[in-house]
Amino acid sequence: MARKKYSPEQVVQFLRNIEIEQGRGATQEEAVKKVGITLQTYFRWRKEYGGLKTDQAKRLRELESENQRLKKLVADLALDNSVLKENQQGKLLSPSRKREAVEHAIETFSISERRACKILGQSRSSQRYTIQFAPDEDRLTRDIIEFANLYGRYGYRRITALLRSNGWHVNTKRVARIWRERGLKVPKKQQKRARLWDREGSCIRLRPEYPNHVWSYDFVHDQTHDGRTIKMFNVIDEFTRESLVIKVGRKLTSVDVIETLGDLFLSRGVPTHVRSDNGPEFIASTLRLWFEQLELKPLFIQPGSPWENGYCESFNGKLRDELLNGEIFYSLKEAKILIERWRKHYNTVRPHSSLKYRPPAPETFSPAPIKIERRLVAL
Repeated sequence: MARKKYSPEQVVQFLRNIEIEQGRGATQEEAVKKVGITLQTYFRWRKEYGGLKTDQAKRLRELESENQRLKKLVADLALDNSVLKENQQGKLLSPSRKREAVEHAIETFSISERRACKILGQSRSSQRYTIQFAPDEDRLTRDIIEFANLYGRYGYRRITALLRSNGWHVNTKRVARIWRERGLKVPKKQQKRARLWDREGSCIRLRPEYPNHVWSYDFVHDQTHDGRTIKMFNVIDEFTRESLVIKVGRKLTSVDVIETLGDLFLSRGVPTHVRSDNGPEFIASTLRLWFEQLELKPLFIQPGSPWENGYCESFNGKLRDELLNGEIFYSLKEAKILIERWRKHYNTVRPHSSLKYRPPAPETFSPAPIKIERRLVAL
């Protein structure tokens, strides 16, 4: 049987009736029994409401109700603050960002969509809106990207004008939306550089067209653990991206360059061009004379323009990032072994992004030996 619940006013009245019965001479047990409650209930009521009058009990009930309401209000405010703090990473200005924030709040705090929208200031109709793209969205996106690549200093407003001149009926807001979604932006102004079309040595001007068309080489410096310098002479085939050799030594001169290139010419043939910077080892008169005798055309980049030797500079960066920055060489012999092991891994295993993530010279592929067409001239 369910226990009946009494209001504070009724409880105070029961306690008053018990006091009246005791005043008439009845014992405590008799008075409690006459009112119709147990002795334990009487003690509990007297502890909680003893000495109160009816109007005071009514006021107590109102205070308890107000306390419960305030507790719920504080809990709601605390939850609202938690939701807002969770989304403090930048202003929620666009409906799409607000939509993501609402979904995150619903999942994280287990609150209703209505409440999450109210806290974050999102319209429920906007929250439930399904984005619908026009049928020509992909074609428009491709044209925008093409114009952005062609005119790197143009913003989306100029791109909109170009699109309209090419027959597109599109407004600026739509182009701006696609511009943001694709992460396009006008790059910051770079340091002024002279144009490259008058420099035959530039990799932008003369691009490799087949294996053994253009080789490029450069030096990379590092140190062993004792602080002594080691020098690496890197030679790559720009078309295949293969690392042909990495010559390692304490000191490498033009003679070492000639010996290394001579070994490569004997095993792989003489390339059409070799590209390098203007280091003293590469512009030595002995080396230039040797190239003339081999009818080999050297391509020298402009001083202070390493981007013109971009293929080799990119390879040097990979060598430094993937090996040199993470290895301590205790001796020159150890450096030679580890660098040669990395070179083989680079050629046969490491995926290359410009080769559709295939290695430059996988072990399963064995190219036919290259026949030397020009005779090496002894120095």
